[in-house]
Amino acid sequence: MQKIYKEGYPYIPYHKESYPQSEMENRSSSFFKWMNERRTVREFSDQQIPQKVIDDILLTASTAPSGAHRQPWFFCAVKDPGIKKIIREEAEKEEHESYHGRMPDEWLEALKPLGTNWEKPFLETAPWLIVVFKRSYEYGDNKKKLTNYYVSESVGIACGFLLAAIHHAVLAALTHTPSPMNFLAKILNRPENEKPYLLIPVGYAADDCFVPDLRRKTLEEVAKYY
Repeated sequence: MQKIYKEGYPYIPYHKESYPQSEMENRSSSFFKWMNERRTVREFSDQQIPQKVIDDILLTASTAPSGAHRQPWFFCAVKDPGIKKIIREEAEKEEHESYHGRMPDEWLEALKPLGTNWEKPFLETAPWLIVVFKRSYEYGDNKKKLTNYYVSESVGIACGFLLAAIHHAVLAALTHTPSPMNFLAKILNRPENEKPYLLIPVGYAADDCFVPDLRRKTLEEVAKYY
């Protein structure tokens, strides 16, 4: 592979296959149609998923761009039933508080069409839980702290890639954010430079799973050309 150096850093050629316009349109349209089928699921099957599939999903998430290429994310993939049970218990404690006092009436009203409540059985039923952490800094030589940049933005993009990879594997997922989430760092014994960002159950949807009949915004509602 050809390699050049710019200011002492290695660079490699970037070559991407090109397509005629008609093929580009077909590919972009088919990908949209596929992603438009993605839905948040709260009813999971306990059917097992091979770890190799989770490996590739996490590697795909890690291809996301990040500030100064610091890759400020860390993923904990939880399969152990005992740990999942503890996570569920702690999450439900926080969710019960949220649904019974923390969340204002306007928020609770907005959640009604989704049919959510403080009980989270999917945290035990789904075969895998992916806990996403954001890393505000790293440790370099001699334990020196190295600041990460655009951490929330970078981890958010990685989570988008993660959800797309899960859907591509024909699996279902839920973006769960019990608040506060510090219990996850304690349960999983994570270092002080990592903070919980997202908790994502992953698996097959249950055979009798139903999802809300929601409308996504049109192109005109989300974009404008100049």
